[in-house]
Amino acid sequence: MNTTQKPRELIAALAAAFVACGASEAYAADALSVDRSGTLISQRLSSGDRLNDADATHRTSATASPAGTATSSSWISSVNGAAAVPSSSSTQTSLRFGAREGADGLAATGELTAAVNGGSPAAATAATAATAASTASLDDISGTRIRYRASDATIRNPERGLYYMVDCNSPIAASELQQRQTQDGHTLTMCSFSLRNFINAPISQSTLDLFQRNMDTIRSAGMKALVRFSYSSGTGGEDATLERMSSHLDQLQPYLEKNKDVITVLQAGLIGGWGEWAYSQNFGSGSMASLTEKNRADRKALVEKLLKTVPAERAIQLRTPATKQGFYGAAPLSTTEAFNGTARARIGHHNDCFLASGNDWSTYANINSEYPYLASDTAYVPMGGETCNVNPPRSNCPVALQELEKFHWSYLNNGYHEGVISSFKSQGCFEQIQQRLGYRLVLQEGAYSPSAKPGGQMAIGFSIRNDGWAAPFNRRDVELVLRNTASGATHRTKLKADPRLWLPKQTITVSETVALPANMERGNYQLFLHLSDPMTALRDRADYSIQLANENMWEDKTGFNALGHVMSVAP
Repeated sequence: MNTTQKPRELIAALAAAFVACGASEAYAADALSVDRSGTLISQRLSSGDRLNDADATHRTSATASPAGTATSSSWISSVNGAAAVPSSSSTQTSLRFGAREGADGLAATGELTAAVNGGSPAAATAATAATAASTASLDDISGTRIRYRASDATIRNPERGLYYMVDCNSPIAASELQQRQTQDGHTLTMCSFSLRNFINAPISQSTLDLFQRNMDTIRSAGMKALVRFSYSSGTGGEDATLERMSSHLDQLQPYLEKNKDVITVLQAGLIGGWGEWAYSQNFGSGSMASLTEKNRADRKALVEKLLKTVPAERAIQLRTPATKQGFYGAAPLSTTEAFNGTARARIGHHNDCFLASGNDWSTYANINSEYPYLASDTAYVPMGGETCNVNPPRSNCPVALQELEKFHWSYLNNGYHEGVISSFKSQGCFEQIQQRLGYRLVLQEGAYSPSAKPGGQMAIGFSIRNDGWAAPFNRRDVELVLRNTASGATHRTKLKADPRLWLPKQTITVSETVALPANMERGNYQLFLHLSDPMTALRDRADYSIQLANENMWEDKTGFNALGHVMSVAP
């Protein structure tokens, strides 16, 4: 189709496609809200909406392909580069259309699934829209090609976004977490756990039980926790010795292991006021350069103990870049080092005075060297934190957006500092922060086998773009799910893709060949992408699965993302 066609010509062509797929002229005109000459009357169908049963009176059994026309299981109509057109071997015809404003005015966009006993490219020819959308990386897959539409909605996704701190030193109210979910769209909460009563004693069993109870509540609520332990909540610096901290970590180890599914990351904590590694009676205060040799040795020993205590699947975060550099070298992580299990690969960063001063109140010792280091290192380790005071113009939206992106922020405190958060809202960048913290994965195009045999193979390929500021930093499974349209039986295959490497501003192409079970029942199968949590207790929970930032794709009961393709399986 010539994408420079005027709106009425586009819509008339789309109406012809309806007729080619078995709809009457009257239905085509009604469905597209045009008259017989193609004149636009109204936009009856919203972008991407599927026709409901009342609209589906046009669905009919298909006739055989015209004589002399080879049957095909896939074809595409690409209108202005925005339409997705898969086909299937079903005996029904389903249609989905919408419209959007483009540079040339109102451009029709939509999806047409022609299922005519195997499908025929004649339908695309009738619509004068058989324009194959192609990219070199997906061209090797022969079959259905689909282009997907991005969503501009604010999406609630796990292990990213805004959070509020909860009081973990008493039982967490489930209703409070539910309110944060429904009212604010949060998936994270900050659990700062005080050990002030145990500076000179073992942690009591009742305190350990309270920690477990709160982790259970967080799990039941479908959320995850940012965890920090501390001894002091002020500048007095009352904290424990290295030996006492080490014994406390031994006590905590089984609880951290048991709850690693809902612990997103553990901040190093423990030392000094608020566990932020300043104002310490036992580990010194000030910059790394001002610490004594013993102070530095004790601090590194604590980091090493934390890495041994925290489950290997999880990272810890340090309060300043200079600390990690001082202990593990000045160079940032490379791609080959990322997620290899070493200390460097498991240590991220948090900034709890973001934008508060020229150096964020000593978060940075040398901006000239630490900014480029942090910008690179945080591509592969978790980064987050909070603001702590208003400091315009640095705390205004332009600088905030620039540095949130530069340093790959995944989470930010929505409750502090109130003045800074309020300025984000009044200056108009709050919604962008909500949407882009962490990952925002947009499926762009897919290519799928139209049919396969039980025990045979199918090809799958898709391109996905990360519009967020960071990649997922914890492991995430990528599953292809095939669901029988008649029986509902599902078959899952884990793909090799690793979302932790789906970096911001990059488009990633995944192309794999999947083997089907030999005993797979014949029938039509709808395809889904499931970005599930790999932890057994959370794998099948939709609230812990990733929703792609696309229209009309998410199943909120299963956590599946519908790929818009139905594949035939038969011997």
